[in-house]
Amino acid sequence: MWMARWPVSALLVWLACWVCLAGLRRLGVPLWTAAAVALLLGLGLALLHVRRWRRVLVALGFPVSAAVLGLPLQAGSAWAWLVALAVLAWIYPRRGWSEAPLFPTPRDALLPLAAMVRLPPGARLLDAGCGLGHGLAALRRAYPQARLEGIELSAPLAWAARQWRRDARVRQGDLWAQDWSPYALVYLFQRPETMVRAWAKAEAELAPGAWLASLDFEVPGVPAAAQWSLDGGHRLWLYRREVPTAQP
Repeated sequence: MWMARWPVSALLVWLACWVCLAGLRRLGVPLWTAAAVALLLGLGLALLHVRRWRRVLVALGFPVSAAVLGLPLQAGSAWAWLVALAVLAWIYPRRGWSEAPLFPTPRDALLPLAAMVRLPPGARLLDAGCGLGHGLAALRRAYPQARLEGIELSAPLAWAARQWRRDARVRQGDLWAQDWSPYALVYLFQRPETMVRAWAKAEAELAPGAWLASLDFEVPGVPAAAQWSLDGGHRLWLYRREVPTAQP
């Protein structure tokens, strides 16, 4: 049951690795041998997670923390890592971990949108879950004349995005509670499990003819208006809210 509670499961795995390391060191096991055993423990527990991106995050937790804290590793380092985890929890709250992890949008990923979706100057565009603002930067490259807005659940990340993207209006809040009806285009870089929900929200709130763009993840069972293969193995998916046909 604990493995299903995210991100608690990640925190417990990372703590288990550090406790394992500290315990082996107290028994006189050489540092690098103890570190290798702790690493294997973390990798094994990471494989118990169902979603691939969670496996990656869990598996990286111990080695990344070891690199940050430096070697030789002491038993007290576990507490230092817990402090780092507390800071991470503040930056990226628990509810945010149930959404998409913090992966930045590549700089030129949204340039194909400009050729496919012609928007008038001043059109409102939303980066739903804007993180540090990389998606806003990519949208600005595609639409220099647009009115850009972003919403981000993490207050520290929203603050950082506001400082970087002075050309956009960024606020802290829940993208699922945000009304999408004023926007000509909504951009998402979410995860596969949330795309059905995102399309349901788009159908309920977007104006007829408005667009939903998604990086890397398609809406299951919904034909895309267009799609592009991008550098770095990324793929851009574009969907349009249907315009009602005129009744005879």
